[in-house]
Amino acid sequence: MQATLGRALFLVGFATAAALEAAEPGNGLKVYISVDMEGIAGVVTGDQLGPAGFEYERFRGFMTNETLAAIEGARAAGATEFVVSDSHGNGESLLIERFPNYVTVVRAWPRPLAMMQGIDETFAAALFIGYHASTVNPSGVRAHTFSSATLADVRLNGSSVSEASFNAALAGHFGVPIAMISGDDAIVKEATAVLGPVEAATVKWAYGFHSARTLTPEASCNLIREKAKAAVARAKGMRPYRVNEPVDLDIRFKSYRPAEVLSYLPIVTRTDAHSIRYRAKDMLEAARFMEFVTNYEPGLTP
Repeated sequence: MQATLGRALFLVGFATAAALEAAEPGNGLKVYISVDMEGIAGVVTGDQLGPAGFEYERFRGFMTNETLAAIEGARAAGATEFVVSDSHGNGESLLIERFPNYVTVVRAWPRPLAMMQGIDETFAAALFIGYHASTVNPSGVRAHTFSSATLADVRLNGSSVSEASFNAALAGHFGVPIAMISGDDAIVKEATAVLGPVEAATVKWAYGFHSARTLTPEASCNLIREKAKAAVARAKGMRPYRVNEPVDLDIRFKSYRPAEVLSYLPIVTRTDAHSIRYRAKDMLEAARFMEFVTNYEPGLTP
């Protein structure tokens, strides 16, 4: 009896040690998660989206919960290591103390690869949580591409892109497929039209730029958890989204002066009063240029 009990305890201990070893960085399945806020369940206006909004602190929690649900689902499918990119607003929205130790978090701006900082060829899949439709989409809650205040269109090789498809092309540069997206019905339709049949969690249905019918936070987490598990289970069979390189990056501004001033750079062509074109050798260069355009200010200080 004692020998049997001793052997059982040994086997349990061995299994636990093996599981812990598998969870160590570099020994398992890596998943990248890029998280925005406009596509989180319940988000409809600026009241939820920034520190000045009366609901922002609560919705930081909901954003964190949806991210944790994605991690839980991916873990159930075998993922052991995660990089989470806090990609909304000031890049400091996620409540990092609530994440487990096998997660690292990318925070704040600027960063060379923006919403995809930290992505590389070692990841098995990438998941997009809380994403929103593009600036040229007439539907979608808070639809925009990188900057709702300044940009009217962003194109790669002549085609308008959402943040999802731009970031998917960046992941594709490293051979990493996008396995899942969550957000409103507008971005799910827009993204799957480009990326194909990725797992999709529709957590709200847009009525307008500032209105929607939404799942509750708990229901959204349940759905995201389920879709993330399915996504990671399917990841090996998914193809990365790639664009032809070199890449023509076209940016259209709502005002004419940014286009005028940027055209002073010999690497930039002004294509009309509001638009410029930059030819990047690859998506890494395109991402860095976009980050420069959206972050540089003459008065930058440490």
